[in-house]
Amino acid sequence: MKVFLSEGNPHCVKVLAVLGHTGVKCEVQHVSHEERVVPFLTRPVLPVLLLPNGQHIFSANAICQYLFEVGGKETSDANNQLLEWEATELQPALFQALHMMVLQGKTSEAGTLLKALLRWLEQYLSGKNTPHLTAEAVSVADIVLWATLHYVLANSAFEAGELGCVRGWFERVAQLPACIKAVEKIQQGKGLDSLKSFLQKQPAPHTLHRDKQPCANGNETEDAELMMTEEEIEAATESWKKGLAECPAATQKQHPVLPQEGKRNVLITSALPYVNNVPHLGNIIGCVLSADVFARYGRLRGWNLLYVCGTDEYGTATENKAREEGLTPQQICDKYHAVHSAIYKWFQIDFDYFGRTTTDQQTKIAQDIFWRLHERGYLLEDTVEQLRCENCQRFLADRFVEGVCPHCKYPEARGDQCDKCGRLINAVELKEPQCKVCRQTPVIRSSKHLFLDLPKLEGELEQWLEQTFSSGDWTTNAKNITRSWIRDGLKPRCITRDLQWGTAVPHPDYSEKVFYVWFDAPIGYLSITANYTPEWEKWWKNPKQVELYNFMAKDNVPFHSVVFPCSLLGAQDNYTLVNNLVATEYLNYEDTKFSKSRGVGVFGDMAKDTGIPSDVWRFYLLYVRPEGQDSAFSWADMAIKNNSELLNNLGNFINRAGMFVSKFFDGVVPEMVLQDEDKRLIAQVCWELKQYIQLLDKVKIRDALKCILNISRHGNQYIQVNEPWKKIKGGDEDRQRAGTVTGVSVNVACLLSAMLEPYMPTVCQTIRAQLQAPANSTSAMLNGEGRFLCSLPSGHRIGTVSPLFQKLESEEIESLKKKFGGQQEETPAAKVPRGMASSTESKPPSATQPITDTSKSTADPERAKQLAAAVTEQSDKVRALKAQKAEKSVINAEVAKLLELKKELALAEGKNPEPAPQKGKKK
Repeated sequence: MKVFLSEGNPHCVKVLAVLGHTGVKCEVQHVSHEERVVPFLTRPVLPVLLLPNGQHIFSANAICQYLFEVGGKETSDANNQLLEWEATELQPALFQALHMMVLQGKTSEAGTLLKALLRWLEQYLSGKNTPHLTAEAVSVADIVLWATLHYVLANSAFEAGELGCVRGWFERVAQLPACIKAVEKIQQGKGLDSLKSFLQKQPAPHTLHRDKQPCANGNETEDAELMMTEEEIEAATESWKKGLAECPAATQKQHPVLPQEGKRNVLITSALPYVNNVPHLGNIIGCVLSADVFARYGRLRGWNLLYVCGTDEYGTATENKAREEGLTPQQICDKYHAVHSAIYKWFQIDFDYFGRTTTDQQTKIAQDIFWRLHERGYLLEDTVEQLRCENCQRFLADRFVEGVCPHCKYPEARGDQCDKCGRLINAVELKEPQCKVCRQTPVIRSSKHLFLDLPKLEGELEQWLEQTFSSGDWTTNAKNITRSWIRDGLKPRCITRDLQWGTAVPHPDYSEKVFYVWFDAPIGYLSITANYTPEWEKWWKNPKQVELYNFMAKDNVPFHSVVFPCSLLGAQDNYTLVNNLVATEYLNYEDTKFSKSRGVGVFGDMAKDTGIPSDVWRFYLLYVRPEGQDSAFSWADMAIKNNSELLNNLGNFINRAGMFVSKFFDGVVPEMVLQDEDKRLIAQVCWELKQYIQLLDKVKIRDALKCILNISRHGNQYIQVNEPWKKIKGGDEDRQRAGTVTGVSVNVACLLSAMLEPYMPTVCQTIRAQLQAPANSTSAMLNGEGRFLCSLPSGHRIGTVSPLFQKLESEEIESLKKKFGGQQEETPAAKVPRGMASSTESKPPSATQPITDTSKSTADPERAKQLAAAVTEQSDKVRALKAQKAEKSVINAEVAKLLELKKELALAEGKNPEPAPQKGKKK
């Protein structure tokens, strides 16, 4: 084994201390913070443990658990609970505190930041009769928590109140030789200064405690108060007590939605999906689902909002698909428009209108923009070299040709853009081009075309971009891609193609040509709106009153940030231009790309057949939404997030809150007499709600989802500490306390239903039906800056409460992973009957396929050697699963395989495979 550490990284202290304490033999290599040790991660992560089988563990806590188990020290449930608390509660706040202490010199504020958490740990330790956290001996939780707190508790200037038990425990662990050496090695005698380089390279901390708050323009204000003051806690409590009495009734949306004076008018589009195929999960999260979350959120905020989308039906992609399926282009459009509509309906995408581009309005509006550009001198005529397939007797438009990218050498680049490096390409630049229809090599011929004169519009475009970059919410990748396009100067862009399926060019000299799809398709936003309402110009020719949000994947950015805006600027007809361009990175499938042809990945029409509810699909896709970098869909991770975050965290809290009302108080919300602890929870929840609103206002969809989960974690901890199931059995004072905790908890559950609506609309409605929540409670709490209100007052009767989520079993997940993993050919070795060696290669038995033939008892040294290696590999796998806190059923299955392998090994060694009965134990 080999562990990679870096100087000044506080996570590395815990790993090095555990390594020294357990005595596990492991090579240690020190590297820089920027080194990428794990090859499949897109960012550097340390510490990392490299296992003998080539697997990586890159969670510091998981590494520590693994090393403890390798060292023969089992971890208990109590240890696991403390490690969970350290990772989810203590660690985020601690890094905020270190940020303040090290980079800003605010040691006293750091103490305030950690006071509540340290008070909880003090209370925990005060109830223990052991010198350490969970037992007489040092456990993994002791070293992990000691290492996390080392940089603050070892600092004499740090003050967080009376912590006698905490400091006594801390000093005991700090005296361990392994801990002393770990600090010396990672700090290098520099104390807190050793953290500077590490902390400066970390993203800004996001915890319950405020640092800098974003302003409306996206910049940061001066430092705000770190912790909520008593006045703020009281203000949150007083607001909560007011309830819904002063809140207006909920209003219903009426069509057509049109801009209104004095309102925030928001127009949302998501990139029009190509009609030539079924969308996969990456397509769905990159465009329509992200836009849907923001649209639902905007409606809850009271914005006057219109969300339009539709299928992009013209162009070479459609012609190509029609040829493949033996249908006409129009038949293909009709078929796949229906497919797309059904998929988005199942995913609960709440369009105001879902249209298509093969309409008369599309022709009318596109041709009008064309003529306006022509009349104003923004179109050029030129003869271009173009690829022509002599076998098919036609010019090959972009997607009818593939070849080797001239820039990155990718072998499957399209005729307009390389999917790998993202560079735009003229088809004639491709190396080794092929016609996609017949696979013949095309020849170069000349053809006359019209071009949009981008250089002539460049100055106006740059002026507009400067203004919209500063005032709007553009994702970083959208800005960078746009800047890279204009950095070297724009070139004229061809807007016509030698095709038949498309919007006809109205110029008599080009009557046999159609518009290029990337000139034509974005105009689909306008024509789809025109098919929704004849008053479409109130949205699209009203830039002073309308805010336009475009949602898309990053490969669509230049067409929406350069080509389409230039078309509208050149038309000079007061068009609404994009204010906020929101682009995702790519979502991959497991460790590869989605591929319909290879059967790899989940496509929209398949998700329903898995039996997993659409809300769970929505939740997981939004949880892994590729906002700042590429991410991957993983079946195993989906099961973990469902079982831990939805079932055990969110669902557990909401169900417990409702069940306490039903079981202890006959379904009626009890009287609530608030104590300081209740008020702090209300203020915590209110703060998370405001963070949620600030994040979603800035279209930080994934981060805002974490606020929901944070609230339910606070709620679970609140219930756990107060134990209403015990207090309900006590005297009057205890029963009143149980009622208060129950009433506050069920009100938190009601707030969570409101916050969940953009993400999980069906779950939201289920919660609201169970709680019989007032119709106006959702909009009341999300309007303005966000207010946590007592929407279920004492005396409110709730409905029937039932669980919200179901566990995803490992067997089910494994089956789905195989189903969507593509068709894998058997290797020659795999076809050899078990117990026989391949003629070309002798391999040790796989740890996942233990040999089950136990009839032979003769020693077989060669086989024993192979089985010993398999036992070692399987043992590593079991330890890694335990360290990562995998589902118990998954661990048990792997343990069973390990035991089977050990029996096989005993047989191969000529031993009895059954263990001898232990003395003092009953057989």
